[in-house]
Amino acid sequence: MVATLERTEKRLTIQTADITQDTTTIRSLDWDRDRFDIEFGLQNGTTYNSHLIRGEKIALVDTSHAKFRQLYLDTLTGLIDPKQIDYLIISHTEPDHSGLVADFLKLNPQVVVVGAKIAIKFLEGFVHKEFERQVIKNGDKIDLGKGHVLEFVNAPNLHWPDTILTYDWGTQTLYTCDVFGLHYCSDALFDVNLKAIAPDYHFYYECLMAPNARSVLSALKRMKKIGDVKIVANGHGPLLKHNVDELIGRYEEWSLAQTKGEKNVAVFYISGYGDSDRLSQSIARGITKTGITVEMIDAIGADMQEVREIVEHSAGIAIAMPPASGEKAKEATTTLSTILASANDKQIIGFFESYGEDDEPIDPILTKFRELGLTTVFPSIRIKDTPTEATYQLCEEAGTDMGQFLTKEKSIKQRKSLDSDLDKAIGRISGGLYIITAQKGDIKGAMLASWVTQASFEPLGLTIAVAKDRAIESLMQVGDRFVLNILEEGNYQHLMKHFLKRFKPGQDRFEGVKVQDAKNGSPILVDALAYLECEVISRMEVSDHWIVYSQVDEGRVSKPDSLTAVHHRKVGNYY
Repeated sequence: MVATLERTEKRLTIQTADITQDTTTIRSLDWDRDRFDIEFGLQNGTTYNSHLIRGEKIALVDTSHAKFRQLYLDTLTGLIDPKQIDYLIISHTEPDHSGLVADFLKLNPQVVVVGAKIAIKFLEGFVHKEFERQVIKNGDKIDLGKGHVLEFVNAPNLHWPDTILTYDWGTQTLYTCDVFGLHYCSDALFDVNLKAIAPDYHFYYECLMAPNARSVLSALKRMKKIGDVKIVANGHGPLLKHNVDELIGRYEEWSLAQTKGEKNVAVFYISGYGDSDRLSQSIARGITKTGITVEMIDAIGADMQEVREIVEHSAGIAIAMPPASGEKAKEATTTLSTILASANDKQIIGFFESYGEDDEPIDPILTKFRELGLTTVFPSIRIKDTPTEATYQLCEEAGTDMGQFLTKEKSIKQRKSLDSDLDKAIGRISGGLYIITAQKGDIKGAMLASWVTQASFEPLGLTIAVAKDRAIESLMQVGDRFVLNILEEGNYQHLMKHFLKRFKPGQDRFEGVKVQDAKNGSPILVDALAYLECEVISRMEVSDHWIVYSQVDEGRVSKPDSLTAVHHRKVGNYY
């Protein structure tokens, strides 16, 4: 049975379907969403999946996004009287899955809310009312009757500190929320077309799970203790049924590759305090873009022996500031002391505020690490206002700076060592000189480029190769708009010099440069020979770059008699 309720404004629909015995999924389909946090440019929208399990007792796994409030609640009450539901299982407390918990509690105040200890604490912070709760740990079980025995798997940092997975032994269904998900909206309930969903599945992993690759491997290890998995009932995208082993296996393959880096950075955050969780994820995302492995550690409740071992084996450390007072402050102080005692003068370090109510000051702690001889690689991030996309982009750029610092020596060695005839031959491929400029909201970006070529006549299109660790990469997702500024032969040195500078995280790339606004909102360089206004249509991933195909919408030449600046190389292993 499949039913769909239509809504024309902003295309929000609901799909319900029986996916296995006694089990119904409620999928909130968001067809037009084009961005999910700063990392995600969505080509295919997204879904928010909720699941209803009917044994002798009844459990609801997750709710939906608040934008679906009326659609979701109407659908749920059409399927069952909410007062009949015994358990509300919280896979994690991010608003896209728990946005309607408060609404559900109004319909059923007696329901038992099931979640990890930290999830229950988070809920108390935004539900603002008493509720029945059951705190579960790894391996705990709830018997719903009729064979539906639910076993819980602890999966912290995938990608939220309070994440749990739920396995139904009766139907061999694993409820995973963000894990094994993807931002892909279609009428297909299951993964019937692996080729169609594979790029989005991998991109989702890269953005959310790669910074937590070690945690992914730990969760996969714990999953081996449960039974076979026939269905993965995830929280985003089509449910997995036809390619379960293949897609779970890809997580293991990608995570093993991610953790084999020669160097790693330990990122410490404070769960449930301010914006520490998401800010730390942005830092981690920037680090992983450079190929450096990240180890995410919650400073609250961490094992001190584990902290000591992780710090001793890390090339870098990033620390979110803990609260200066209260219960969490005591635990965080112990963790900070352990980090300080384990650090050494060959490591790099960076600090960022959590934007909590009572952040510990950065400078006294920074001074202690400097006295040990650690090198700071980005200016301490001090957050005075509610974090915005620009704030998260600042954190991502800081993480990228940290990763690039650690890979700098290796990159130089590689450039010096590769000097074969093949390298020299491929270096004879020449290109023009261009500056890509983009703006989205308060976020601006720019990049000098030469790997640019026309790719189609109808519609007019071009491709650009963008290194994965470039800051502007986050502004060149599908649907994003930018300007390709074409530089003039004999009149490009000042622009090239300016945009080749190493900018600090969050620094204005256009300070001192003459610009005007394009129709698409991105900056046009006044001194450019010509410009093209473009929209990203698709992206193809290769080993170290994204190949970005874009449609050209507008363009103009300022000097018809001038020529495009040309970039000649001698070897092909560097720009």
